[in-house]
Amino acid sequence: MLIFLIILWSVVGLIVFRLILFKGPYSKKVEDPPKGIIDMHCHTAGIGTGGSGAVISGNLRDSWKYDVYLRSFGSSDDEVHEYGDQILVDKIVDSIQDSEYVDGVVLLALDAPRDEKGSIVEDEMEVYVPNEYVAEQVARYPELYFGASIHPNRPDALNQLSWSKENGAVLVKWLPNIQGMDPSNERYITYYKKIIELDLPLLVHTGNEESFTRTNDLLGDPELLRLPLSLGVKVIAAHVASSGKSEGYENIDRLLEMMDEYPNLYADISSLTQINKRKNLGKVINDKRLVGRLLYGTDYPLINTVIVNPLQYLLNLNLKQLKDLLFTRNPWDRDVKLKSALGFSNDVFETPKEFLRL
Repeated sequence: MLIFLIILWSVVGLIVFRLILFKGPYSKKVEDPPKGIIDMHCHTAGIGTGGSGAVISGNLRDSWKYDVYLRSFGSSDDEVHEYGDQILVDKIVDSIQDSEYVDGVVLLALDAPRDEKGSIVEDEMEVYVPNEYVAEQVARYPELYFGASIHPNRPDALNQLSWSKENGAVLVKWLPNIQGMDPSNERYITYYKKIIELDLPLLVHTGNEESFTRTNDLLGDPELLRLPLSLGVKVIAAHVASSGKSEGYENIDRLLEMMDEYPNLYADISSLTQINKRKNLGKVINDKRLVGRLLYGTDYPLINTVIVNPLQYLLNLNLKQLKDLLFTRNPWDRDVKLKSALGFSNDVFETPKEFLRL
């Protein structure tokens, strides 16, 4: 009887505690999310099986992160060896086809780090996903769109941009922190002009990078994007620079200060519900400078990891929403429902399709 009373009072105490501290969503206006959404920030990976040409470095494969990432894809090392890297893409498509809200994703390639001559820097390479492989996979499924990744130091960079456009690329992806390019380098002006000519947006990681075993976070400073922006490149700042500092200032604040200055600057909301980035959610949802400039993305497969858990929003979601999210098995539907319930407006979910003209 005593144990029962202790449990009962503990439960009552937790309920009262939640009622007192409950904050609700970050926005006063919460809508039911739309359907037909395009996720413009989805990753795949591989170890080279099945002729993909993809690479995961020895350091990363020896890290605890390797098994976590494969599990987040719903796969394993044994399965990838048996069926090839394509099994990860197949699983992505199966999940999209099962989604109520998401109809397709931009599947991202990831070029290797390169030196000034364009040679791959082997000892700095963490992940490499070739454009040719991604284009081949995209051609297999109508749910997939091609996101190219071309390091500007490549001797054939301009030809690669043209090839990617001809093969259906809808954007170009950079991750400077691990690829080793400085967006402010004036050597890249010709590259930027080619991107403008081909009408390809540039999706650039901004802020710190925590998914790999090595990183140069000085290259995640949003201020480095001023050169391509001044030339007229459509730049999408991935993650709204929602982590880290540069020169003593929060990266997100440095990015927000640039929004009025550059109408060609956009941002995506991928990974913002991760526990390490959630502190900026309210700022992103409510800052008027971001109205009409935010695009929906997930940073898949990270939405399948413990760092994105609805329970961390116990004080922002009502019990019905929490129950619904906890019982939603499809990762894209869970992500859409969570971001919508927290206050992201419908135009954020609808913008990628219009912006990328899909």
